[in-house]
Amino acid sequence: MTDFNVSLSHEPAAKQWGENAPLSMNDNGATIHLSDSTDEQRSIAVAARTLDNLNIKQVRLQGDWSFDQQWTFAMSYTRARNPGRIDWAESEDKSNLENHYAAMCFTRKLVNDTPEDLSPENLASRAADWLKELGGDKVSVSMTTGEALKDAGWVGIYNVGRGSERPPVLLEVDYNPTGDPQAPVDAVLVGKGITFDSGGYSIKSSEGMLDMKCDMGGAATVTGALGLAITSGLKKRVTLLLCCAENLISGHAYKLGDVITYKNGVSVEVVNTDAEGRLVLADGLLRAEELEAPLIIDAATLTGAAMVALGKDYHAVFTMDDEARQKMLDAAVQENEKFWPLPLEPFHKNRCPSAFADTANSVAQKGGGGGGASNAAGFLARFVNPEGKGWVHLDLAAAYQGRGSAELPVGATAKGIRSIARMLHNY
Repeated sequence: MTDFNVSLSHEPAAKQWGENAPLSMNDNGATIHLSDSTDEQRSIAVAARTLDNLNIKQVRLQGDWSFDQQWTFAMSYTRARNPGRIDWAESEDKSNLENHYAAMCFTRKLVNDTPEDLSPENLASRAADWLKELGGDKVSVSMTTGEALKDAGWVGIYNVGRGSERPPVLLEVDYNPTGDPQAPVDAVLVGKGITFDSGGYSIKSSEGMLDMKCDMGGAATVTGALGLAITSGLKKRVTLLLCCAENLISGHAYKLGDVITYKNGVSVEVVNTDAEGRLVLADGLLRAEELEAPLIIDAATLTGAAMVALGKDYHAVFTMDDEARQKMLDAAVQENEKFWPLPLEPFHKNRCPSAFADTANSVAQKGGGGGGASNAAGFLARFVNPEGKGWVHLDLAAAYQGRGSAELPVGATAKGIRSIARMLHNY
């Protein structure tokens, strides 16, 4: 196959390609035109989608490309099914790009796979196997599955997952490059791993359920981030916790009106079985607190309210720790990813009141009412230290594209893996 070369130019395209055209063709391939008056990233993304839509199966990036320019091209060119191949531009970034691309592809494939193929146990096993492949003997793994979750007191994951024939799982992966089993844990990553979300008895519509294979996007994102950090030479001890379950309806499923009492004594009335992500994350956060790490990051496709606020361009950042917030936002800027802070204050812990328990898991109205994303974060704040020191909650509004756009293909984006990996290095 003849190489299809793609190069960059700061000169405008010839007039026959249209006014301010981002792309023109030539005998050897294509040129992406970066005008000083346009958004450079968007021009590259639109051109990459155009080339993929033309079914060009292999491209070679030629000439002077920066790391971020190549990354933007890869994010937009790489479709979910039968993606084309990219030969990177010759530069000192090449090895680093390959590591980043491998983490992106792993994250996207995990999210894009069918819910039938990706059971909670399968999700946990695939995440663990990939990290063991990258980290070797520095990685150790434990899983708590099914009825053992109830026995161990991980009642959120157990109750959300007990309606399915396929058991729920709490995965714990310890990456310890120090060689010292007594070394303190520097950071904990917690991921929501709902491999399919029917909504339970608060059942979703057919349209609302269609993309719910992506509800384990938080688990995939933190796994991809840790894998990227490992291949980037991370020297810190990090624990990964994935809270994995299917939220299905059966005679054994949890119900509206149930009260769940967690290890820390907090009792929760279930007023919406479709607000299940925060119930499983509560267990992950309690386990994270047991590890006494100075940094806890949880990531979840948690609320539609975050997408109402930010669209699908930004991930929402919640924390009560000003220093942690700034470091998370700084990491996102360094990695050229879009994160945006939304409000979280101590009073948000009380925004889901219950007459039958310490709190409800939501507000009993569509979308969780006004400020639903902050109220969900406030619920989670009950399961970390009272001041929320060192805890960052990410509501991943930009993790999945139900429809393709001019800039991104349909499916998982893997946005956020770079910023979280950077946070692990920087914090």
